[in-house]
Amino acid sequence: MEFPMTLNGKESLQKELDQLIKVDRENIKTAIAEARALGDLKENAEYHAAKEKQSHIEGRIAELQTKLAKAKIVDISKLSGERVVFGATVTIFDHEKDSSTTFQIVGEDEAMEHKDKISYISPLGKAIIGKEPGDEIIVKAPKGDIVYELESVEYV
Repeated sequence: MEFPMTLNGKESLQKELDQLIKVDRENIKTAIAEARALGDLKENAEYHAAKEKQSHIEGRIAELQTKLAKAKIVDISKLSGERVVFGATVTIFDHEKDSSTTFQIVGEDEAMEHKDKISYISPLGKAIIGKEPGDEIIVKAPKGDIVYELESVEYV
């Protein structure tokens, strides 16, 4: 499985990975050693908390290494056209709210970090891929269909 992402998304994941490996992993090793020095490990809350945090850190490191190894970088500067594809910045109009919203379609991790970005696998992301300006976008939601109109597509 490939993980599509923008260059910015890749750099952000790499920065997080570097932080986890070079700083967080070393800090937790120190915390575990200090907690171990407190004595009986069976009833040592500090030790168990540090070991749990270490487990989370190692899990995230493994996840990031996999995503970066399987990354498919999309160079937005080489994209053009009217049809929405991964990496596009789009403006949609919500007739019900009488308002427009602009966002970029990106990978999952990048979308979680920014409010002006959405994941290509989100319901809206899936509904908008392949559309052109003027097209109607219907998003299936628990409370019923939400209808938008695609106003513009840019690759910036």
